[in-house]
Amino acid sequence: MTTPRFGFVPVMDHEIHVTEWGDPGNPALIMMHGLARTGRDFDELAAAMSDSFHVLCPDMIGRGLSSWASAPEAEYSIEYFAGITCDLMDHYGIERADWLGTSMGGQIGIYLASGKDAGRIGRLIINDIGPEVPDAALERIMSYVGAPPHFSGYSQAETWLRSAYAPFGPADDSYWHRMARTSLRRRSDGRLTLHYDPAILRQFTHSPHEMTAWDRWARISVPTHVFGGARSDLMTPGILDRMRHSGPKPAVTLLQDCGHAPSLSRPQDIEAFRDVLGGMGVACNAKAT
Repeated sequence: MTTPRFGFVPVMDHEIHVTEWGDPGNPALIMMHGLARTGRDFDELAAAMSDSFHVLCPDMIGRGLSSWASAPEAEYSIEYFAGITCDLMDHYGIERADWLGTSMGGQIGIYLASGKDAGRIGRLIINDIGPEVPDAALERIMSYVGAPPHFSGYSQAETWLRSAYAPFGPADDSYWHRMARTSLRRRSDGRLTLHYDPAILRQFTHSPHEMTAWDRWARISVPTHVFGGARSDLMTPGILDRMRHSGPKPAVTLLQDCGHAPSLSRPQDIEAFRDVLGGMGVACNAKAT
């Protein structure tokens, strides 16, 4: 099944848009996107993995086609996102799933795998995020996410996306065309802007403690692997070294031509992901009965 299915799931007084791939009878693999992105970022990887997994790619609240927070200070937090994730899993009858989390999605994975819901994570793959976010990187992220641009048309928007997300790594035209189609929404004045709630930044002012999670990292015991961009300003050598020697002590795959964060969309990256996941043990088909 390489054709995606799209649905809206009622969760915690929200509607969560989910892109679903593959046979629901297969082991579950959840792919969670970064701060200002959507589940459609994983289209290429999810399509490839759908031959052997039931892949779910949600848009977290405040992003994509999911509803926005009515109380941003409380709802835009890693803890709240983790609760949404568990309820989503319940909706699909999934007791345990493998997890790929890019940036913010990796933080959610760390939270889940280190607390009361650790049993719901089978294998944990983190993409270009650690238990600590450097101040300079956080300031850079806040500067561009807090002031979403507007565009007169899709071609102008795609040009901006190609520049802003160049650190995702080299990609062909079809990738950027798809990113433009899935990253934008119309404003009331008819112009285009990025498909997220600017208030998502309140996570950093009202839940700043979530940007440091070494205590949680130390409690993770599930098989873990880290992907990272060799040019990333989030995965500094110091943070990466500490991750390698603490907690789950993961192996690391660095992609030399990427910054923050590798898209994992190219054929060679997809193959690397498949090899890594296969080397982390057998997937468990933990579906509720």
